Amino acid sequence: MIDPKLIGMLQCPIDSIELRLAEPSLIAELNTAIENGTLRDASDQKVTQQLDEGLVTVDGRRVYPVRGDIPTLTADQAIELPR
Repeated sequence: MIDPKLIGMLQCPIDSIELRLAEPSLIAELNTAIENGTLRDASDQKVTQQLDEGLVTVDGRRVYPVRGDIPTLTADQAIELPR
């Protein structure tokens, strides 16, 4: 699990807003979409690797993957969420 102290220091690289740990239900939903081959990231690449966790923007617009306790905070790998 990603250290909560670390989460408090991280920001969205697109608009610099705060991030929080994504709910397990959201991660399960995203992983189902990955299994189905329907999840794409911001660069329109198919996401093929399951998420261990995720960091979601406080406005709920996007999720950044966390795999092996390492967050991927690059704009092109963000997963846009429907509003």
